[in-house]
Amino acid sequence: METNKKTTKKILMGLFMLLVVFQVKAQDFVYTPKNPAFGGNTFNYQWLLSAAQAQDTYKSPDQKTTSSYMYGADPVKDFAESLNRQILSNLSREIVKRQFGENALQSGTYVVGDYQIEIGDASNGLNITIVDNASGATTTVSVPYF
Repeated sequence: METNKKTTKKILMGLFMLLVVFQVKAQDFVYTPKNPAFGGNTFNYQWLLSAAQAQDTYKSPDQKTTSSYMYGADPVKDFAESLNRQILSNLSREIVKRQFGENALQSGTYVVGDYQIEIGDASNGLNITIVDNASGATTTVSVPYF
């Protein structure tokens, strides 16, 4: 009887193993990259970039780190730049209005903030030279006569 039980156990164990083997299924593993530079989804780009920038602790030597203003902006400097832009905008409007209007613009030199503006007559029109005294950059604009 004892051998009969052992044989029955072996047969049942063999059948169980056969059932387990047939029930096991495998799947294919497919690699999909995350980085769009290596074939990943392009919608991941912004997330990867923001994650990299959030982890970046390197500070450029040129970057100001002592500013106590929001986003490093100095309100007084912003006001001065805004005022310079408005003055230059009004001056350019006046140049165009006078050049194409009844009264001709007088030649001369004007100093506005960091800019020196020289207006001179030429044979083909009006020459305007703008010199940035802070950086030394020069821009010349020729407005033809009509």
